[in-house]
Amino acid sequence: MNKELSVKDLETVNYFSNENLVDVINAAIFLKKPLLIEGPAGTGKTFLAKAISSFFNLELIRLQCHEGIDEDKAVYEWNYKKQLLSIQQDKNAENLFDESYLIKRPILNALTSEKESLFLIDEIDRSDEEFEALLLEILAENQVTIPEFGTINGSDNRITILTSNGTRELSDALKRRCLYFYLDFPSVEIESKVLMNSISEISEEQARTYASFISYVRNLNLNKIPSLIESVEWVKYNLINKNKSNTDNLGILLKDKSDQEKYKEQIENTNELIHCLLYTSPSPRD
Repeated sequence: MNKELSVKDLETVNYFSNENLVDVINAAIFLKKPLLIEGPAGTGKTFLAKAISSFFNLELIRLQCHEGIDEDKAVYEWNYKKQLLSIQQDKNAENLFDESYLIKRPILNALTSEKESLFLIDEIDRSDEEFEALLLEILAENQVTIPEFGTINGSDNRITILTSNGTRELSDALKRRCLYFYLDFPSVEIESKVLMNSISEISEEQARTYASFISYVRNLNLNKIPSLIESVEWVKYNLINKNKSNTDNLGILLKDKSDQEKYKEQIENTNELIHCLLYTSPSPRD
């Protein structure tokens, strides 16, 4: 990880971004600090972490957060069956809390990995505040303390990325230990590149037209804004199948009934220009 990352570097692993995002990634790598990426669901936060891992050829260690996640699931637990078996075989057994009885979970795996790695703490906002407190020692001191075993210090050959969909406010203590970037839905220019990279049949003008239309849809005050993946799938299906209505196959793009109704109402109130732009664009690129 001696090389600074660039926008073009990320494009080689199919991630399209801007200079501001790349700058904060490079700062996190240089300062050896965790990077917290916050933004709406579906903006590509997890895919970004995977792209960085792929570009630098790093081992990807992922901790998927959820409600109720605790130390046993995230850091470590003791192999009680193995300990009990040792006692049954030898009632005077000692060192029942040495490393051979320790079951490593993602956090401990990340700290002790000998390979250069990227540690992804995904959707931290889905965890409880108590779990956030557990992370503070790890993020600030690069270490974890196991009462029966002692303190385990982590290596510095690791990039740590946390993602949050913003479903709850994260603590100031957690944020202070990280660099921060807010990742919103992409600009029309970037989404056009995503569409062209994902759909071989699409022309540059078609990609920009669809990207502009999707940007318009995302601003309809929806309950569930379409993700990047959903927009790509919708465009691909409609383009290849040459659907003749811009309200076709809404179940690909919009996953909420009231959003679909709002979409239809708005589209019906527009003239035929949108339809013409979307469905009579130039031929696909060679």
